[in-house]
Amino acid sequence: MANLKTLKTRIKSVKSTQKMTKAMKMVAASRLKKAKQAVEASRPYAEKIQDMIESLASNIAVRGNLSEKFPLLTGKEKNHTHLVIVFSSDRGLCGGLNSATVKMTKLRVNQLIAEGREVKIYCVGRKAYEQLKSAYGDKIIDHSFGVFKGLIDFKAAQDLAEKFTELYNQGVFDIGEVIYSKFKSAIAQEQINKQIIPAQIKFDATQANLESPLSYEPSEEEVLTELLPKNLAMQIYNELLENSASEQGARMAAMEAASTNAGKMIKGLTLVYNRTRQANITKELIDIISGANTI
Repeated sequence: MANLKTLKTRIKSVKSTQKMTKAMKMVAASRLKKAKQAVEASRPYAEKIQDMIESLASNIAVRGNLSEKFPLLTGKEKNHTHLVIVFSSDRGLCGGLNSATVKMTKLRVNQLIAEGREVKIYCVGRKAYEQLKSAYGDKIIDHSFGVFKGLIDFKAAQDLAEKFTELYNQGVFDIGEVIYSKFKSAIAQEQINKQIIPAQIKFDATQANLESPLSYEPSEEEVLTELLPKNLAMQIYNELLENSASEQGARMAAMEAASTNAGKMIKGLTLVYNRTRQANITKELIDIISGANTI
């Protein structure tokens, strides 16, 4: 039979843990509200700048000017080396979010290796790096930690975009793709694999023989040259926000589940404690009565 002191200590310990998980849930809920507002505000900008580039590229392509002048758009006619950029959190206690991201990364890396591609990995966030370094340590070329510890600002996305562009221009990789968690709701996140270098655009076949009714100042080529780096930074910024909101939502859900489980454990331990205490009292009464009857 369990010792009353041990049960009392366990109940106290679980109650302390429950207080912590409830506090973490409240903090995550507060951060989720801000992260959700930020990601919902960024989505239209990311979509519109992509649409603008598609429109410009289609018009330039009509006149046969879309060439190696725009490597971030057209690529380098090679696809041998892939850079897989992985977004994960810097902190844990967010359910299976990071594990799902790492799982998709491993599947993608193994797929590329099976196709005969060379793979390089760049980790943004500590958790993916810790889970991937044992199996793919020789493929991880660099990492960035601390991006998700506070509010995501556009400067962080710009720095990453400049770093990836520099690596691309140096010929370190031919195709860059990012794996991140897309925010759907507080309890639902989706892992996404998206190519960002060169940018994936859709040419409208119905506009193939039409000139643009718009005139650009400066020229379309100059506008496109300025927009492409900004588009890369904007897409990365949106993906960072998506991943940050997913992290807060997953953490809030995980802490809520932990608090619920702690409550169930406390209830069960309290029941065992009361039964044990009652059994001890009954045993003592039986001993007293038995002793009195022997006199």
